[in-house]
Amino acid sequence: MPQPRVYIVEDDDDIREMLLYVLSDDYDAQGFTSASELDRALATALPDLLLLDIMLPGESGLQALSRLRSDRRTANLYVILLTAKSSEYDRVRGLNLGADDYVAKPFSVLELTARIKAALRRLPEIASQQPNNNPDDELTLGAITVFPDRRRVTVAGEAVTLTYKEFEVLTYLLRHPGLVISRDRLMREVWGFDFEGESRTVDMHIRTLRKKLGAAADLIQTVRGAGYRADL
Repeated sequence: MPQPRVYIVEDDDDIREMLLYVLSDDYDAQGFTSASELDRALATALPDLLLLDIMLPGESGLQALSRLRSDRRTANLYVILLTAKSSEYDRVRGLNLGADDYVAKPFSVLELTARIKAALRRLPEIASQQPNNNPDDELTLGAITVFPDRRRVTVAGEAVTLTYKEFEVLTYLLRHPGLVISRDRLMREVWGFDFEGESRTVDMHIRTLRKKLGAAADLIQTVRGAGYRADL
């Protein structure tokens, strides 16, 4: 069975080589220094997952991400952004542009590899899902309707485009209406692992999710000190 393919776009030689060294045992890992190098590789073969640095020479990671999401061939590519720890604006912007996850520098190699493993473990489950038009499978809360099998979300009948993680968070909350779900539980159930101090990751995804839900954003409620709840 072939190894999953992971592309790394990082112009810092030390970081790129370190990631290649760490990932090469379990993955077909390939490294690139710019978006243009990535484009040439994508023309030949698509990866299963892309690690994309925001700060790149020439075209930035965010500009490259926007292009990837607008191209049907790469629209569903799983992308983890590598971001500066102090740049919350870039992380929010990246999630809004369609990034599935992010890791802030300096990052823990253990954390990053756990995120990659969790993502690659869950992606085949999504790809194998067959469309199911049974209305009993719909999840509805107020104006929000989620079609899990089709990975489709509407608000007041209008389609809303969510990233992989935003969709998983929303679906999990709607499967447990009225219950307060802690950040730790969301990390375990949606991200597939549990790292202490990762509440900001959950908070950032809730923030971008609410923005995309528009008028229905208030249905995703913050319970101070406890977590989040989907409720009317």
